[in-house]
Amino acid sequence: MRLLDLSRANGALRRVPTAAIYIVSALWAAWLFYLAATGGLGVEPIEALEHRYGLLALQMLIAVLAVTPLRQFTGLSLLRFRRALGVSAFGFVLAHFLVWAILDVGAWDAIVADIIKRPYVTLGMVGFLLLIPLALTSNDYALRRLGVIRWRQLHRLGYVATLFAAIHFIWLVKGLQFEPLIYTAILLFLLSLRLRGRKSETA
Repeated sequence: MRLLDLSRANGALRRVPTAAIYIVSALWAAWLFYLAATGGLGVEPIEALEHRYGLLALQMLIAVLAVTPLRQFTGLSLLRFRRALGVSAFGFVLAHFLVWAILDVGAWDAIVADIIKRPYVTLGMVGFLLLIPLALTSNDYALRRLGVIRWRQLHRLGYVATLFAAIHFIWLVKGLQFEPLIYTAILLFLLSLRLRGRKSETA
């Protein structure tokens, strides 16, 4: 049920090119890297950059899941931006991984050891691997080749990957911090709406 009439807003959004999402995301990532390289992210720039990229990835993954409920409950349609948001989210996940692997850890054997010994790293890596086929098939050609049903089934891995990312965030921080718990609560709410919607479709 829609609560608002946002036809004008939707009309304005239709005039915004989806490429704007990619451009803004790339510039944002580059700006953060510049800040890290020039001392703008504090005394631990690598750790700060790694955290910023990871947090942006989680925020954008949650935004992807929020697109459908937002349209259903408010009438605001961001559907045409969902693919760009998802691909950009993967870009930040990849950047998060590369900063950790190259700038933080730096050695292949240490990377493997971290993945094996640290459960939160293991979980984050699994989430990253789950997102790779989604990023590779986020195009019209893959949609035609796979078919709508198989494509949608594959992209449901995004739910699992986002949940893993949220748990990875909770596990990563030291002590009880509310920020990762808030993101996880929002994510679980969105997933519950998805599950409820699928049940109503099959009822």
